[in-house]
Amino acid sequence: MPYPSLAEAFEQFRHRLPAQARLFIGGASGEPLGLARLFKAEPDLSSGLTFLGAWIAGINITDWAGFHNNAYAETIFLPPAQRPSYDAGRTRFLPLSYSQAWQWMATTPLHGAVVLVSPPDGDGNVSLGVSPDYSPLIFQRSDVPVLGIICPHMPAPPNAPKIPLSKFAQLAEDDHPLLVLPGGPLPPAFGTIASHIANLIDAGDALQFGVGNVQQAILTALKGRRGLRIYSGMVSDPILGMMDDDPTLRVDTGVAVGTPALYARMATAQNVHFHPVSKTHFASALAAVPRLRAINSVIEIDLFGQANAEFIGGRQVAGQGGLNDFLRGAALSEGGLAITALMATAKGGEISRIVPRLPPNAVTVMRTDMDVVITEFGTARLRGKSMEARAEALIAIADPRHRPMLAEEWEAMRRRI
Repeated sequence: MPYPSLAEAFEQFRHRLPAQARLFIGGASGEPLGLARLFKAEPDLSSGLTFLGAWIAGINITDWAGFHNNAYAETIFLPPAQRPSYDAGRTRFLPLSYSQAWQWMATTPLHGAVVLVSPPDGDGNVSLGVSPDYSPLIFQRSDVPVLGIICPHMPAPPNAPKIPLSKFAQLAEDDHPLLVLPGGPLPPAFGTIASHIANLIDAGDALQFGVGNVQQAILTALKGRRGLRIYSGMVSDPILGMMDDDPTLRVDTGVAVGTPALYARMATAQNVHFHPVSKTHFASALAAVPRLRAINSVIEIDLFGQANAEFIGGRQVAGQGGLNDFLRGAALSEGGLAITALMATAKGGEISRIVPRLPPNAVTVMRTDMDVVITEFGTARLRGKSMEARAEALIAIADPRHRPMLAEEWEAMRRRI
């Protein structure tokens, strides 16, 4: 059956909402880019709306509060795209982890939601496709009317949540392509880092990794390995090579984000299972995954083992996302291991990313949650070590040019502790 255009449907949907309304907007590969296009053409449609979502730094580039000076947003990330409305006081940043954001979205006032879905099947169901993460929670809330945008480009993976059309208050059709996240060349140091990580991975392990350079590097380093499984909040194109190498590979994830090739593969992949955040990020779920290897990155780490994943030069550039969820989940997993990877320097070696001590307002990861740290110069195992031993281990994997400075600073700090 034909569905109304997005412009027509959203105007009808807007009339059923209060003048000042709070609206959930999907993120990752489920971001409704056609709606952003509509707001850009007709900014007044966004007036009076407060948009809520988990739009991921480095992936989602829409400033949802930026279309109108009477539009607002609340989010757990702060990518550069949202900086203009944040600086204008119209975007509110909430320092929450992915699992904490689930609890927030379960209880915060919402007047409506916009969710990108696949075309309906013969039974009258649509799929949440390659980006279910928070959307199943929205459908659990009977107080939230949902506008479903039926997108011909959204695949319906065999093992992704499905929703009957009757659950939607309004339906629209829009052919805007899904968000594309292309890969790129890796800095040479990432190959060395990945080889160190690969030495800690054995058959039977379940791998979690952040999207981007770390995922691309580690999956390249693991080429040809079999007997692994993937249990990750997000997967991207590098997973395709691993699926080719091992057709029996089991993948559990919340989101797939990448290129059309990835989306096409997900449409038929029987071994890929899509889950909501409550399954991919909650400590209880992660604790039940044996031998979980959580592999993530940070911006910098200090000699106490504290890490910063959100600030550059004191300026908020991201959010913690699922970092702490996975660090703690791996610690609870039987045989689990939490691995934090980073290049040892920035700006061509001028700046050490292992620093003496982080300022209190730049700590994303507490020292009690840090386990294994890897740079291109080696591996530091911190769990169970004294403060002095932790500092020594971290200095040993810093760039050699910065080790004397770090040792001197540590000795001065140690006398004051």
